[in-house]
Amino acid sequence: MSEIDVNQVLAQMKVMAAQSAGNTERVSSTTQTDFSDVLKQSINAVNETQQSASELTTAFQLGETDANLAEVMISAQKASVSFQAMVQVRNKLVEAYKDVMNMPM
Repeated sequence: MSEIDVNQVLAQMKVMAAQSAGNTERVSSTTQTDFSDVLKQSINAVNETQQSASELTTAFQLGETDANLAEVMISAQKASVSFQAMVQVRNKLVEAYKDVMNMPM
């Protein structure tokens, strides 16, 4: 299993959150922001992706949309990948927390 750079994933999630919010400005990786805000925005972006995929899937099943099967499957895969990335970030944060807690004082 390959190692994931948490900072790189968080930076990508920050960009995705800005894009999903309709912010067309370029997000700088050097901008100082609160970590909790970045994490909250990332979680909200993943949640929105999952909700839109679910809505598209339901609409497709009921025949209420012009979307084809490929669009529905791509939407579901995007939601799955974003959720898996968020789980990996969480795992890295828990691992870092455990490492800090096990440090001698």
